[in-house]
Amino acid sequence: MGDSGAAVSVQVTEGLDAGAIWHYGDPFREQKLLAAGQAGVDLSYRPVFTISGPDRLRWLNDITSQDFANLAPGQPTVAYILSPQGHLAHVFGAIDDGTTLWCHTEPGRLPELLAWLGKMIFAARVELAEPDGFVLAMAPGAAPEVIPAGRLEDTLGPVRAGTWAMDALRIAAGLPRIFVDTDERTIPNELANPDGDLLGPAVHLRKGCYPGQETVARVYNLGRPPRRLTRLLLDGSDDTLPPVGADVLAGDQVVGRMGSSQRHYELGPIGLALLKRQLNPETELMVAGIPAAQEPLVSADAGLHWRPQPGLGRA
Repeated sequence: MGDSGAAVSVQVTEGLDAGAIWHYGDPFREQKLLAAGQAGVDLSYRPVFTISGPDRLRWLNDITSQDFANLAPGQPTVAYILSPQGHLAHVFGAIDDGTTLWCHTEPGRLPELLAWLGKMIFAARVELAEPDGFVLAMAPGAAPEVIPAGRLEDTLGPVRAGTWAMDALRIAAGLPRIFVDTDERTIPNELANPDGDLLGPAVHLRKGCYPGQETVARVYNLGRPPRRLTRLLLDGSDDTLPPVGADVLAGDQVVGRMGSSQRHYELGPIGLALLKRQLNPETELMVAGIPAAQEPLVSADAGLHWRPQPGLGRA
């Protein structure tokens, strides 16, 4: 990819991200530029929507995992909507401008998400909309933001990176993509943040009740999650990457589910998987015929932080 950013582009032709720009001719260089905050990413293939009305933040605070009551204008955020059993049902990212929350979600998920939100409005002064002429974009060094479509080129700038680069950096950072690195059984406790937050940046426990909060709090305080998110280092001698949803094997035993994978400019082929919590981190694995080593992102002891430790009191 040259500094013009658009000399060569290769599109994703099928699957969840069909229509996205996969790369601009040099995906490893694009990763370096993106990591340095010097490249923009065209995310216009992702659906966008708005939530407006004076009650929007209080209302969302009551029905999602995120602390919307204290959300400042211009602050990017991510929220989960959980089932009553605490499983991940919906996800969306957003930035509030003081009067409207500008949101985006995963491809193919918007109709179901809006239908669920619509059922939860009741008497709240809230309006949902799908605005015409707006798209999602990530300016160099910035968070994804919904912008007028006419500003897309200027927002992206001359130097750009594709979804290959974005996914490779995301996987290297241990950040799961909901509905790709998760399944219908996933609870937030299985997706701990690599920076040490045991519930990740999308979940709060000290803001009152919301659907699914009881399960999340019980596992956090009293138990341990049944699975743990793990980064896999895949054998680089194979030309292929494992498909999403493939079984992860330890010998002939299924020990987990494969999520996303990509080739990283430094780490080589890497991926994310949800593995049984008690699996020994030293165990060598196989996924779709490709050998893999584990780099745990969630401790097998996640949830034990509440228990008294000798000489330390309550952690």
